[in-house]
Amino acid sequence: MRVAVVDIGTNSTRLLIADVKDGRVTAELARRSEVTRLGQGVDASGRLADEAMQRVYTVLDEYRKAIDEATADKAVAVLTSAVRDAANGAEFTTTVRERYGLDARTIEGDEEARLTFLGATSERDPDDRTPLVVVDIGGGSTELVVGARGEVDFHVSTQAGVVRQTERHIHADPPTADEIDALATEVRGIIDAAVPETARRAPRAAVAVAGTATSLAAIDQKLDPYDPAKVHGYVLSIADCRGLLERLAALPLPERRKVTGLHPDRAPTIVAGVVILLQVLEAFGLGRVEISEHDILRGAALDAA
Repeated sequence: MRVAVVDIGTNSTRLLIADVKDGRVTAELARRSEVTRLGQGVDASGRLADEAMQRVYTVLDEYRKAIDEATADKAVAVLTSAVRDAANGAEFTTTVRERYGLDARTIEGDEEARLTFLGATSERDPDDRTPLVVVDIGGGSTELVVGARGEVDFHVSTQAGVVRQTERHIHADPPTADEIDALATEVRGIIDAAVPETARRAPRAAVAVAGTATSLAAIDQKLDPYDPAKVHGYVLSIADCRGLLERLAALPLPERRKVTGLHPDRAPTIVAGVVILLQVLEAFGLGRVEISEHDILRGAALDAA
């Protein structure tokens, strides 16, 4: 079956077109991502902004063409944190469904966590019993999923995200040490409140998915152009992450946009992203993280098929 999945997140709108057979992705025909910042101002206003929705619609115009050209058997869309939180989120979802002919639904944090874990672990050795924490840092939320051998033991969707925390804490350019400390303190408090100590002690390894994690792997390798094959499976130590934070936080935004391996549109929120990843690793007592290209897009494709 050929499946198209659109992931409409707080910070980016992404597309995967893949062939799925016997519970596995056998080929990826297209994978695209655009930073649309749908969650712009949602934390403060409680509503999706008109200009933010229009950015998504412009991208969906192109994605619909690609889906039609690929003759997908099924086309679905998953909408996450920003849409869940917004007063006009249901209206936006209906527009996406009707205007673009997508089986569109706003998913709750629990479902987001399940699909993310499914995608992130779909190609791991089924006999590997290593307890994992899968970390999905988004624009409005961060999903933390603990499990092993494809089975979820604990999951939570937290209100920590790169757009949300950037808007709350980072106002100077470059950000000040006090701003970064305040951001880190809030995120650690969110994690400590959301994840019981037993769940934090269980994992022996971390896998991080989505734009913050893949960007950090690309920056660390100075990738230009971006190469998914070099990003997938790349390992960053906690010391690497701290070094990346120090480097990125020292740069004003115009200079951060020029960093090799970082898409310019991710430059405004990457500092918050590194802080969140560091706080997760420290909370779980882990010294390294494996970066994965397989995330909720792949999980939703497998689920749809």
